Amino acid sequence: MGYRIPEETIETIRRTVDIVDVISDYVQLKKQGRNYFGLCPFHGEKTPSFSVSPEKQIFHCFGCGAGGNVFSFLMDIEGISFLEAVKRLAVKANIDLSHLQLDDADKSRTNTGETKMMVEAHELLKKFYHHLLVNTNEGQKALDYLQDRGWTREIIDQFEIGYAPNSWDFAVKLLSGRGFSLELMEKAGLIIRKENGDYFDRFRHRIMFPILNHHGDTVGFSGRLLGEGQPKYLNSPETAIFHKGKILYNFHQARLHIRKHQEVILLEGFADVISAVQAGVAHSVATMGTALTEEHARILRRNVDTVIICYDGDASGIEATFRAAEVLTEAGCHVKIATIPDGLDPDEYIRKYGPDRFRRDIIDAGSSLMAFKMMYFRKGKNLQDENDKIRYIEEVLREISKLPNPIEWDYYLRQLADEFSLSLSALQEQLNRYKGTVKHAHHIDREETPKPLLQKKLLPAFQNAERMLLAHMLQSRDVAMVVQEKIAGNFNLEEHRAIAAYIYAFYEEGNDPDVSLLLSRLPDDLKPLVTELSLLLINDEVSNQELNDYMKHVLNYPKWLMLKEKEQEKMEAERKKDFLTAARIAKEIIEMKKMLSS
Repeated sequence: MGYRIPEETIETIRRTVDIVDVISDYVQLKKQGRNYFGLCPFHGEKTPSFSVSPEKQIFHCFGCGAGGNVFSFLMDIEGISFLEAVKRLAVKANIDLSHLQLDDADKSRTNTGETKMMVEAHELLKKFYHHLLVNTNEGQKALDYLQDRGWTREIIDQFEIGYAPNSWDFAVKLLSGRGFSLELMEKAGLIIRKENGDYFDRFRHRIMFPILNHHGDTVGFSGRLLGEGQPKYLNSPETAIFHKGKILYNFHQARLHIRKHQEVILLEGFADVISAVQAGVAHSVATMGTALTEEHARILRRNVDTVIICYDGDASGIEATFRAAEVLTEAGCHVKIATIPDGLDPDEYIRKYGPDRFRRDIIDAGSSLMAFKMMYFRKGKNLQDENDKIRYIEEVLREISKLPNPIEWDYYLRQLADEFSLSLSALQEQLNRYKGTVKHAHHIDREETPKPLLQKKLLPAFQNAERMLLAHMLQSRDVAMVVQEKIAGNFNLEEHRAIAAYIYAFYEEGNDPDVSLLLSRLPDDLKPLVTELSLLLINDEVSNQELNDYMKHVLNYPKWLMLKEKEQEKMEAERKKDFLTAARIAKEIIEMKKMLSS
């Protein structure tokens, strides 16, 4: 059993790292007043309701209720244990934990040990494959091929491209020699097991493109065959560490450039990304040989507003562009289209025309999504034919009806009216019909402010009173002491009683008000509510009158329940014509009401 990390070390890490910096690696945050807001990474949403407080060092989502401090954020977003979260944040805080012998007690539960070994095996093979490519005669043919297609040694090193030798057991021998379990390596997708129980390499005689997750860990490979044969590209299978639908190629390197440019270039393949980056378009990413998924779109939307799709210029590329644009628009992205002419892909275009023309004539000249759709709807139609023309106009009008603002409606309506010599009023009338039936599912006001943080929910008076008391207790030890003396544990809701108990204990230990520190003492099920309470809009100071009113509501609630019961008993006695009992209960009700009003 490993040693625990001392409490003071955890506290130093928590104080040193800034929760805004940490969460910014996952969510695009914008400052609104004292807090930052973004799209919640824990549930799908189009309007930001995810709040981060730099002052309190906590986060809270007003949509799904997720909340906590910097440790719980990392644990939730990465699915890791508390110890692993502490280790990662220690690195960020430049705090050395090497003197502590740390075992992760959660390994068996979370399979962290196995996934860690899988990543280490991928990292090892990546280094060896790269070494074989750039430093050995065996890899020379592969290196010549890459350089002949225009890739520099610098870009080959940056993407750590490698070469898997033409051997059945290079990886098997290397991994087993380093102590890796071959059974686990098969699960990791690096080797394959034959029916007789022997193992052989999955990747042989291939140029190897390492696939890194969004934190820079190597989790898979795509191998391009050197020479003739099939399949031309062989990818790692889905494993515990590699999920194609959740990973974007080059995202870990592109993230800073994406933030800087406030846009991302979405491409289809590895070669396109590598050529684009070499051409100076560093904010480029690609899907993993699969169609763009909703998860991909959510990842992009959390980091940036604008996505420029730059897929192949052939028919299948145009179809894929249309589908990807729909998914991205649904996720709330502002989509532009960079169209490659002559059926070329971005890699081919860059090799043929050079990086300057790619940046100027393709990326910077990207058209609006609506202009692309108008071009797309023309495909296969003869616009001299009346039926095709009407079908085209109706398809375009449907799309215009989904646009977010009247200026765009007017612009494209005039375009249609001019091209087909139609009256603007007729088009407007038809558009209004579509607007009546089409919900503006894709509309997001880009300048929309986050949902207001309501001071009071529509809750019973006693419940609001308890919430307000706890909110003031979280920011004042003096208030907590008064409440402890007058109410102690007599909150009416179980979770409120539990939170109050933790607050009392926290202050009794001599701590000053610090929600983020308190959160690290709380069980997971209480953290979201505490973060929500700490973000309620309350005054810094609370008057004795206000405090007494809240406490009165809390203490009177059980009496009020008893009063309601008595009123029911009185009604029941009257129904049974037991007027003597009804009169006695009526006197009790009067006394109870006097007590409640006093």
